Amino acid sequence: MIRALSLVAALALLPVSAAVAQDQKTQAEIQLETAAAAFEKKMEEFGERAEAIQDDDTLDETVKGLRVAALWSEYQPHVTAFTSLATQQAGEIAQQALAAIDIDAVVAEALAGVEPMVQGLATNGAWAQADPDQMVTYGLMADYAVGQTEEAMAEVEAAFTAPPAPPAPPAKPAKT
Repeated sequence: MIRALSLVAALALLPVSAAVAQDQKTQAEIQLETAAAAFEKKMEEFGERAEAIQDDDTLDETVKGLRVAALWSEYQPHVTAFTSLATQQAGEIAQQALAAIDIDAVVAEALAGVEPMVQGLATNGAWAQADPDQMVTYGLMADYAVGQTEEAMAEVEAAFTAPPAPPAPPAKPAKT
């Protein structure tokens, strides 16, 4: 039961951290947004230049491919720099958001909301009966719910700790 309550508290933490992150922009968020805007412009520029190469009817497909590849190598340092900055800033943003949260208050609030339900379950209905078959069924249901919650928490934790994957090179523009 304690384990389920702590998982409820952990799940309650997610919306709070998102709200804290949206209320105040940190320096890391501002830097990331600025870098993202600059990176987006670079990728638009790449797209326009690659499209111009693809639209050049004087070039055969092999030459077009080689020129787009050479163009991509020109833009690859921008991709690497942005990916590196995004990885660094994402970690700082998550760390700052978590540091601003009063964990004790979130847990207390979550427990206050769950306690009446636990009391009701303990005194009413089949939970209060000592039927062995029902207890096995409820145990299986609880194990399943705990497993699902643990998987969800692992995914959330991985999202905060894993660096983002570098973006794939853009697809060859369609010839119009």
